[in-house]
Amino acid sequence: MGLVGLQGAMMVEELVMAGAAAVGAGAVYLMAAARVVKQYERGVVFRLGRLRESVRGPGFTMVVPFLDRLTKVNMQIVTMPVPAQDGITRDNVTVRVDAVIYFKVIDAADALVRVEDYRFAVAQMAQTSLRSIIGKSELDDLLSNREQLNQGLELMIDSPAVGWGVQIDRVEIKDVSLPETMKRSMARQAEADRERRARVINADAELQASKKLAEAAGVMSDQPAALQLRLLQTVVAVAAEKNSTLVLPFPVELLRFLERAAPTPAPAAPTAAPAAPVDRAGTQGNTVTPEELALPPYDYESAAPVGSAEPGADGEEHHAAVTGSGATAAAEEEHGAADGGEPGAPGAT
Repeated sequence: MGLVGLQGAMMVEELVMAGAAAVGAGAVYLMAAARVVKQYERGVVFRLGRLRESVRGPGFTMVVPFLDRLTKVNMQIVTMPVPAQDGITRDNVTVRVDAVIYFKVIDAADALVRVEDYRFAVAQMAQTSLRSIIGKSELDDLLSNREQLNQGLELMIDSPAVGWGVQIDRVEIKDVSLPETMKRSMARQAEADRERRARVINADAELQASKKLAEAAGVMSDQPAALQLRLLQTVVAVAAEKNSTLVLPFPVELLRFLERAAPTPAPAAPTAAPAAPVDRAGTQGNTVTPEELALPPYDYESAAPVGSAEPGADGEEHHAAVTGSGATAAAEEEHGAADGGEPGAPGAT
């Protein structure tokens, strides 16, 4: 009886030990096979180096210990700065451009199988694409048209990245550095452009002001009282600024009123204009007096000059008298010159 009990106890002990060993082995297996994949990750399983078709999602998962290898891939958007790249634009300007790229993995298996290091590959592709876009663009585009350049840069990087299981979410050009000489030139150009626009605005303002002044002048010319009111407004404005003495002109309207109120003097009798001097015939500087040109009295009853032989001969007689007087004066001048006297003096008898 004692021997049977001893054997039974030994069997129970062996069973307990076997159970404990099994539990221990199961725990070790569970620890070796159990995997936890986070929400933003995906698990890619390789069994004996071969890719398993299924990609493990987030949560608890199991693999075969010593046969399977689970690789986790981050599916979040990655922000990667692109180192500054030196380049020459299409208009031969040396610039230094840096950018930032946002991308994410859309296929975990391709990101591990098709490329050795997808992060490094994306970074190198971004640098080469950035240098290419610099050479194809002008300086003005880099400075003012960045949105279009960002889209072009995104397409250039995204085309090869799709085969790597990577999607380019966004590309942004951060900064464009220019040489100091170019900065000064652009500053002078901007200043000249602002000055030109200021001059154009001032010219337009002067043109509009001139038109308004012309209209105001026309209104004031039609309404003389408006000019006086404007003068009073100006006087009030000037007097309000400083305590000074103002010298005001005499009102023009009062002068006009006095001119209209003054009696108009009677017009004076017209005076006969003096007769113009007439040159003597054949002489220089000697003139005929008005007495010599006087006409004889006219007889209105006989319609002929008094003392004339026949009507209508007064003109001929007057012409003969003038001619005779001129001849006498010429003879006197010649006689004086022959005697050695002054021209025009009567000769000695």
